[in-house]
Parts: sequence; C-alpha cells; structure tokens
Amino acid sequence: MDKHPISLSRQRRVPKQFSWVDQRLVRERYIDHLSHEACALYLFLVTVADAQGLSYYAERTLCQRLSMSRAQLGQARQRLITHQLLAYRQPLYQVLALERRAPTQVPTLEPDNDVDLQAVFEQIWEVLK
Repeated sequence: MDKHPISLSRQRRVPKQFSWVDQRLVRERYIDHLSHEACALYLFLVTVADAQGLSYYAERTLCQRLSMSRAQLGQARQRLITHQLLAYRQPLYQVLALERRAPTQVPTLEPDNDVDLQAVFEQIWEVLK
C-alpha cells in the first residue's frame, strides 16, 4: 500500500526536546481535553507511526491491542480529530504536529473576587489545632 500524508502542512517533526511525544501535549493542556481511551490511542499511534506520523492499523487490531470496543475506539479517534491531534482516512492514521498556540494569560482577579488571606489562614489554623 502506498502511504501519502493526509495533511502535508501538519507533518510531525522531532521537537527540540527530542521526543516524539511533544511535551507541549501536557504543557499546553491538550491532554486535559482527552479521555483515557483517546490518550491510549494517541500513544499507540505515536509509537507505531513512521517519520511522517503515518500508520494503518485495522480497527479490530486496535480494539484488541487497546482493550476497547469499536464504539470506544471511534469516540477516542473522533476526540483526537476534534482536537486536531489526528487525521484519519480509513485505513490511514496521521498523527499531526501540534499547532502553535498563543501563550495563555494568567487571569487577573477582579475587585469582586478579592480573597481575604487573613481569613483563609485563620481557617487553616483552626483546622490544624
């Protein structure tokens, strides 16, 4: 079978930290939006993919290897596609490069949300007594 990337513009490259699993997956909180099944599928595909991020495993094989039902696999795959971590054209999977995200800003407290630190510490002190 001839394999050709589904998305040429999003081919994976080895990140600077020298790991196929880009650390931004955690740092930029992509992983926070994934189910355990989606994480398992992502890790499996990252592990077996070639240098272009391509692999093709049959649903049956993936279900067996990952101990998932077909429905769970479908949901995991869709979640990865939704979060732009994966492209899929049956039977070909492509693990995508993570998009560059704008740095997240730390929320500032509004005057209505001020916290009385003295009261917080007094409550902690009461609990510790």
